[in-house]
Amino acid sequence: MGLTVLALAILCASNAFANDQKDLNSLLDQFLAGASNDIAVHERFWADDLIYTSSNGQRFGKKKIIQGMREAASENEQTTASVDYRAEDTDIRLFGDTAVIAFRLVAEPGSADTKNKQTEITEFFNTGTFVKRDGKWQAVAWQATKIPPATPSSGD
Repeated sequence: MGLTVLALAILCASNAFANDQKDLNSLLDQFLAGASNDIAVHERFWADDLIYTSSNGQRFGKKKIIQGMREAASENEQTTASVDYRAEDTDIRLFGDTAVIAFRLVAEPGSADTKNKQTEITEFFNTGTFVKRDGKWQAVAWQATKIPPATPSSGD
């Protein structure tokens, strides 16, 4: 009987682990799909106590992200400029109700970018720390590092 209970506990833990990984992957995909212009996506993704370190070395929280999006939305009402984001090389690591997601963020001009504000693809290494509170995952810490464009080697 003891082995049956242990096996059942391991199976349940394994299912919970798989479900959390699936939930986090889905959360990241939904976030990236709406990141350039959907304030509600940002409200859901970032925890109120977020610490965000940008690729240019500035540190701020959720309030500043949301404020910046609102300002950009009011300034750009006439434009349809957008950026499409996708995650590559995603690595999700779970530690109970805490998770770390590391990935390469690829940002490219969006199909609706009529003003051509972004003309080239840029890439960033992103690492986010998530906490599951009340059954909901949210990012509590974020670090973005711009990946410099590849330079041709002198031996080519």
